[in-house]
Amino acid sequence: MRVPPMNSRFLDACRRRPTDVRPVWFMRQAGRYMKQYRDIRSKHGILEICKRPDLAAAVTLQPVEVLDVDAAIIFADLLLPVEPMGLKLRFAQGEGPVIDNPVRTSNDVDSLSISNTDDLGYVGESIQQVVRALAGRVPVIGFVGAPFTMASYMSEGGPSKNFLKTKTMMYRDETLWRRLMGKLVDVLGSFAVMQVAAGVRIVQVFDSWVGALGPDDYVRYVAPYSRALIERIRSASVPVIHFGTGASGFFRELHAAGGDVMGVDWRINIDQAWMDISYRSAVQGNLDPAVLFAPLPELRMRVHELLKRTGSRPGHIFNLGHGILPETPVENVKACVEIVREFKL
Repeated sequence: MRVPPMNSRFLDACRRRPTDVRPVWFMRQAGRYMKQYRDIRSKHGILEICKRPDLAAAVTLQPVEVLDVDAAIIFADLLLPVEPMGLKLRFAQGEGPVIDNPVRTSNDVDSLSISNTDDLGYVGESIQQVVRALAGRVPVIGFVGAPFTMASYMSEGGPSKNFLKTKTMMYRDETLWRRLMGKLVDVLGSFAVMQVAAGVRIVQVFDSWVGALGPDDYVRYVAPYSRALIERIRSASVPVIHFGTGASGFFRELHAAGGDVMGVDWRINIDQAWMDISYRSAVQGNLDPAVLFAPLPELRMRVHELLKRTGSRPGHIFNLGHGILPETPVENVKACVEIVREFKL
């Protein structure tokens, strides 16, 4: 698949090319902290917004207009692919996502479909609408969940504190675990490539729960599948951002699984993380989301400190170490963008 070139400081940084200023965007930049999003959310549920391209496109575009960030990220949910696989997904008030028929047995894994990803075509339609509206102003980021995070949601039936059901499957029936992970690579790879065909210029792989693992378990049970997924996406001629939350203890192992850009959370200094991988990929991050609640002088100092850590080496994209929190003052997010843009070494 040939992706035509695009003039973008964000894409230049992803390829470790020099940029005029540091590119900036935010995970969860479309969300509850923004009034425009709350207005839509008050009338529509999460799944409805995701499945209506007009609404998903409108939400995706809001932060580009309000914040003037260097990339849009399509509004969707990590768990959308579980529905065409045959699982029942809903969002419970105050609980988040719930899967009513979790995957825990051999029969459960056998029954998972890998051939219905066309059912996710509404995401492609949303991307096409956003690409048309932006008209080349900034690139659109697509995303998928990483195999481990998806498998965790599917086996636990929702969020978890100890991931006991997930790890029990890993330890007690490694063959079953590998069958599940293999199916997820097939589905997530197809979903990501569909997003590229619709117009995204880069794909982020979110491993939101990978911090529940230790280094050895990650290498044995997870890394081969993350690597296979990332290679599948890169075969579509777009770069990949690989972001694992809570993975600072095995950042080298995470990097070894692939990624043109490595997302860094706030639990490790970004210069240390970059040095740990010998500067072989670009890096993205890693301001603590809570710093956006700080007074402006403190916010400026912390942003400058982070930017000084990455210095003049090409290949840093400013972002948070996780998503924007719902209570974040939007004026502080705007100020953060301005501070990044005005920074000079």
